[in-house]
Amino acid sequence: MGMSVTISAAAAQDAEHILKLQYLCYQSEAELYGDYGIEPLTQSLDDLRAEIAQGHALVARLGDEVVASVRGRVDEGGTARIAKLIVHPRMQRHGLGGRLLDAIEEHFAGEPAAKRFQLFTGHRSESNLRLYRSRGYVPVSSEQVGPRLALVTLEKEAAARACVASA
Repeated sequence: MGMSVTISAAAAQDAEHILKLQYLCYQSEAELYGDYGIEPLTQSLDDLRAEIAQGHALVARLGDEVVASVRGRVDEGGTARIAKLIVHPRMQRHGLGGRLLDAIEEHFAGEPAAKRFQLFTGHRSESNLRLYRSRGYVPVSSEQVGPRLALVTLEKEAAARACVASA
């Protein structure tokens, strides 16, 4: 293969690439739930840029190509809200999603305000749920947001990351 995937902070010029990748990656979720109006498929470039500016975003690159991304922010209560973990379909099942999740947790663990990590996914998104559980996340709530979609919120304490890393 020759090239390795690198993870770094997203730059302003990455926003368009992230949005295109997001659109590609959320097609399977839209199909699974029968809803092509989900927010990741309708988000505008300006909204994405604002979201990145208000928090932190990472990208994974294979050469010059953005093949994965994740973003989040720490709220006033100390919760690092992690969102939109996306991996190009051809790059899935190689551990890249887990690497990105670890990297964004590490970033937010460095901020004194991050007391816990929280994310959400659809109730039928089994591969997402499996990944999050394997990283120590536990379901804390579920909210019905449409006739076919319930969002499952999962979280873990920030200190749990340090314990897992030292084990």
